[in-house]
Amino acid sequence: MKKVINIHTVNQYNEMFGAETFHPLVSVIDFSKTYTLLPAGQAITYDLYIVFFKTEKPCSLRYGRSNYDYQAGTLVFIAPGQVLTVEDIDGKDYQPKGHALLFHADLLRGTSLARSMKDYNFFSYDVHEALHLSDQEREIVFECFRKIDYEIKHAIDKHSKKLIVSNLELFLNYCVRFYDRQFITRDHANAGIVEKFEGLLNEYFNSDKLQTDGVPSVAFFANDLHLSANYFGDLIKKETGKTALDHIQAKVIEVAKEKIFTPDKSINDVAYELGFKYPQHFIRFFKQQVGHTPKEYRSL
Repeated sequence: MKKVINIHTVNQYNEMFGAETFHPLVSVIDFSKTYTLLPAGQAITYDLYIVFFKTEKPCSLRYGRSNYDYQAGTLVFIAPGQVLTVEDIDGKDYQPKGHALLFHADLLRGTSLARSMKDYNFFSYDVHEALHLSDQEREIVFECFRKIDYEIKHAIDKHSKKLIVSNLELFLNYCVRFYDRQFITRDHANAGIVEKFEGLLNEYFNSDKLQTDGVPSVAFFANDLHLSANYFGDLIKKETGKTALDHIQAKVIEVAKEKIFTPDKSINDVAYELGFKYPQHFIRFFKQQVGHTPKEYRSL
């Protein structure tokens, strides 16, 4: 097994591909101007945010246990700490094609973007949940990359950081719009996922898993559907107007209301059957959702 390459800085990444470093915290690389071959199956971990923009020949990406044939016209988003394995589609050493935008979190210190980075969920999507661009969208992405690259190579002045970060934020906001479009254009496939989620939800609550494993998490259902938790959560919200957590909690309340009226069953019994370790947690949760305690609801 090849030793994992750890990339800690923008300069390290640039050096790996023979690209010049114009700014220590951000870079735009055109791989058509580099000549570095990555060994087949080489795993790389990054302390950087990276966006890969594939414009030519497909390659194979592996992130965790997921494999994905990375096609032309797609964007893949990598967050700090993630490990990515890249190789040519036929398993040979890989010559990267397309472009990459990379930046260190330190670039964002003291900016509004630093506070909102957590809202760009696609940095936590799996590689098979990549963003597929239309021709028009590609042009917009290219233009954003060009503007960032221009500012990187411009002599650094008091405006540099603000302009780089604002163009970066513009690019990320466009990606939010493009993902919204992708959710809509894949409406049929997404509807199938919503139906499967509802089926899994009913199956879980009709089993004995509540008492043994407790109330299921969003990640539990995402894993069953072979999706990342963030992508699954965003998809459910776009399709139904409610979060996946809202759906889970609504199911808990639905089942709780039925159990509360079961003869000879105490509120404590209901709490334990629903997977709550402490009845007071169930009582508090029920009142938050319904507006009454279980005992009050039973007396209505």
